[in-house]
Amino acid sequence: MPRGKSPGPSVKDKELYEELRDEGNSKQKSARIANAAANRGRSSVGRKGGKSGDYDDWPKQDLYDRAKEIGIDGRSSMTKKELIAALRNS
Repeated sequence: MPRGKSPGPSVKDKELYEELRDEGNSKQKSARIANAAANRGRSSVGRKGGKSGDYDDWPKQDLYDRAKEIGIDGRSSMTKKELIAALRNS
């Protein structure tokens, strides 16, 4: 996107929007990220995410169930350590 052209009134952080567009992001994605950064602060935007614990802390049955969801073959004969390795590699 050429510099100097306004992205429109709905974009709250025009500088970040331009940086994201220069990286090759779509207009919609750039606007969404720029507006989230303007609302919550730039540093907090990337921290949003799940609260899942480390696989080492999961019980073996939960690891087995997760492996089943993903479709890992041979899960029934795997040890806890093998299930963790398979889940991390999937």
